[in-house]
Amino acid sequence: MITHLEGVLRTANPTGAVIDVGGVGYEVAIPLSTFDRLPRVGCRVTVLTHLHLREDGATLYGFMTAEERSLFRMLIGVSGIGPKIAVGILSGISPRNFRSAVLQGGVPLLSTVPGIGRKKAERLIVELKDRIAALEFEGGDEGAPAEGRAENDAALALVSLGYSQPEAQKAARAARARLGVGAAAEALIREALKSAG
Repeated sequence: MITHLEGVLRTANPTGAVIDVGGVGYEVAIPLSTFDRLPRVGCRVTVLTHLHLREDGATLYGFMTAEERSLFRMLIGVSGIGPKIAVGILSGISPRNFRSAVLQGGVPLLSTVPGIGRKKAERLIVELKDRIAALEFEGGDEGAPAEGRAENDAALALVSLGYSQPEAQKAARAARARLGVGAAAEALIREALKSAG
């Protein structure tokens, strides 16, 4: 089993990357959240992996954090959720926001992901609620500074309003930079929407 790759990033796009490990190029499928964290092409990188085997071939999936990989593995264990939909979920919703959506019954947010209708969103919540509550996430609420929680809550709200996950995080971060670290989530949301308009 290939659990990680450490080497030089040769190519990268929002859905995949090639990592040169000792002269061998490994192609990995990645979610947008991992693409956003990759270094520049030509730099060294370590990517956690999951090898998905099927009758007609094998695909190596890559992730920058253990949380993303754990969530991916949970997702593909849900009936009707394959690797492509799991990657789509990770591309559209951060692990932390996905966890919040599952724990709070956020069917509308989950339904915004391509390939996830209302029924699949409800199934995800039912099947994952107990398991995901025990999963540790980077930057979770526990011990997180109040300003970090406000920024994350603002980003989650912006996603529910139609922003993509990367756009929402960028807008919330920019709003916090303008308003200062003490700004509440509501103020960050208003500032982000005002700037977008």
